[in-house]
Amino acid sequence: MTPDEQQLNSLMQKTIEDIGATFHAPLVLIGDKLGLFVAMDGAGHLTPAELAAQCGVSERYVQEWLAAMATGGYVSYDAAAERFFLTEAQALVLARPNSPCFMAGAFQAATAALKSEPKITQAFLDGRGVGWDEHDDEFYHGAERFYRPNYVANLVANWLPALEGVTDKLTRGANAADVGCGFGTSTILMAQAFPGSTFTGFDSHPPSIAAARTAAAEAGVSGNARFEVCAAENLAPAGYDLITTFDCLHDMGAPDKAARKALAALKPDGTWMIVEPLAGDRLEDNFTPIGRLYYSASVLLCVPGALAQANGTALGGQAGERRLRDIIMQAGFGCFRRVAQTPINLVFEARP
Repeated sequence: MTPDEQQLNSLMQKTIEDIGATFHAPLVLIGDKLGLFVAMDGAGHLTPAELAAQCGVSERYVQEWLAAMATGGYVSYDAAAERFFLTEAQALVLARPNSPCFMAGAFQAATAALKSEPKITQAFLDGRGVGWDEHDDEFYHGAERFYRPNYVANLVANWLPALEGVTDKLTRGANAADVGCGFGTSTILMAQAFPGSTFTGFDSHPPSIAAARTAAAEAGVSGNARFEVCAAENLAPAGYDLITTFDCLHDMGAPDKAARKALAALKPDGTWMIVEPLAGDRLEDNFTPIGRLYYSASVLLCVPGALAQANGTALGGQAGERRLRDIIMQAGFGCFRRVAQTPINLVFEARP
């Protein structure tokens, strides 16, 4: 059968764009690690020689790097002056770690995840999982840097206030658990905002817990934030006023058991806040750029990570509200509702 020429040309163009993006990703990471984006922020229009001198790197490499970044739209080029610069939008996305739009960490996580391709290919053949602890160390740091800006912008200011009565409890003094806390970013943010409350971060990945303890000490919240190695399905009853899970319920091998454990660990008037990737309930609802990102990450990370655990239920990174609701309500919760949404997340409240 002769292919439709227009469709073929369109697909070929798309593959060229995607291959270019794949090659582009490590160059963004180079700019992030060497401080090239940061040096350009607010520096006006620069020549390659000026940027190289400012960062103490090779001019010839910077010259080629700037050309690649300008071609990709990540830096801007003044053709008349033959100089490069960052727009405000480019600076927010690439040069300012505290910006809610900062994305350099995502490139760090993505390029690290690519290194697991041989393991995932083998998993396709044998059906086994690939544990969260089996990925390149750079992945964990990149994931923390990717999620941090979103949590900084929304957790205390928007998500917690959207829960019924929770901020009042935290202000007065409450007992909270952050399950699947990773490097402890979310736990520390809450501990800083509510010094009268106690927060315990749990994660099954020992290196992450070690990093969280260090981060808590550096942030000065070791007095009301502590961290323990513990999987969600092993959470013990402790009369928590609040339990949180950030972007991790879908990664768990037994999300149904984790939900039952959360219910048993809460006070009768407690709250479970579940933050999950933005997803529609139908496959076609997720044919979007963010859906593509999350499905791809799910193949490399979420599904193999879940299958590596006991029980091995693999919800995937695009679980969607309906499936999450079913799991949580079947666990015995009496109330489940969506309370917030961002361009990359859905936020839910579950109550006994």
